[in-house]
Order: sequence, then structure tokens, then C-alpha cells
Amino acid sequence: MQANDVRVLKSAAIPTLAVGVVAVLVSLFLAGGKGALGAALGTLLVGVFFSVSVVAVSYAARVSPQMMAIAAMLSYLVKVIVIMIVLNAFRDTTVWNTLAFAWAVVICTLVWTGFEVRAFAKTKMLYVDPEARVPGKGDS
Repeated sequence: MQANDVRVLKSAAIPTLAVGVVAVLVSLFLAGGKGALGAALGTLLVGVFFSVSVVAVSYAARVSPQMMAIAAMLSYLVKVIVIMIVLNAFRDTTVWNTLAFAWAVVICTLVWTGFEVRAFAKTKMLYVDPEARVPGKGDS
């Protein structure tokens, strides 16, 4: 992973973890232990899914810009589908509070996405290669 990617990962993961802790505490207060468990699992799900996406896109970026774009789109599609499947599969569970779980997933997803966008916007990356050579110009 490149330094920029690690910075983006940390910039999104730390605020998401903080919001997840708040979600667990609020859920504990409002829904008891099952609420806290639901919020913790929702926070964990978002953290794992989005971290895997950042790592996959970072790896693909080393291959080519086209692979990076494909990895970003596919990882997003897979995340959305798997989160929908998980939410649907566990909607009737009584082990944890499903409402706390769902709200934690939604809130942590919004926080992660917002801070990831912020981190990318603040990252100073070159858009052109300053050492690139144009074929046929200045080769002599």
C-alpha cells in the first residue's frame, strides 16, 4: 500500500470507529446489551468491508489506472450487494437488536464515505507524470 492510501484508510477508519463507539453507547442506553451488540457488529461490518475495498483499490492502482477503476467499481458493487444480503439475512434475528445494527451500518457508512472523500480531496497527488517523455520530441 502506498503512503497516500494508508493516510486515506486511517482518515476514514478513525472517525468511523469513534462514531461506532458512540453508536454502541447510545444503543446500550436505548436498547440494552442486544442494542450494543447490534451496533458493534454493524460498525465492524462497515470497517471490514470498506478497509478491504481501500486495500483492493490500492493494489489495483499499482497494476494500472484502468484496473484501479475496475476494482473501485467492483468493490463498491460487491459491498452494496453483500451488505444488503447481510441485512436481509439477519433481519429476523433475536441475538442482537436489528434496528441498532442497521442504523450503525448506515451511520458508519456515511461517516466512512465522507471522511474518505475528505482525505482524497486533501491528498496531493500528481495528475501528470513530470518525467514522462513524448515520443519523437527531444529524444536526440
